[in-house]
Amino acid sequence: MKKTFFTSKEAARITGCSLRQLQYWREKGIIVPVVEGTGTGRSVYYSYSELVELSLMKYLLSVGLSFVIAAHVLMMVRQQNPDFIDPAIEQKLMLLWNRKTKKIQLEQLEREKAIAALDDGLPVIPVWLDSIHQHLTKYVEKRSKNDTNSNS
Repeated sequence: MKKTFFTSKEAARITGCSLRQLQYWREKGIIVPVVEGTGTGRSVYYSYSELVELSLMKYLLSVGLSFVIAAHVLMMVRQQNPDFIDPAIEQKLMLLWNRKTKKIQLEQLEREKAIAALDDGLPVIPVWLDSIHQHLTKYVEKRSKNDTNSNS
């Protein structure tokens, strides 16, 4: 996929995040896009990989995780799965609660392990990066077609 950048408004529309969320996450250092200074202000541009991160944060918040925990999970995904921004790699993960360490664990999705955790009354949160990539890829392809048609 060629290097494409998106404005804050486009990133908000694509991911379903509000402009205020994008600004807050940028201020907190959670997802920091490219900021270019110009003569009269600043322009903020998000890359495809940052759209993946925004979509993941939005998803994590939508399943009821707090901002602090969602940001921590995003950091875990970055550390444990550095290729998570690659749409060509199938990635189905899950968040599990570890009773011994009293912490959330990020693991590859294993159906049997997820069912066993649910049977034990523990929360399991699926994190299907594939779905995020499918949504984003559709938008990027649509945008590329529109750009090609408008340049014709």
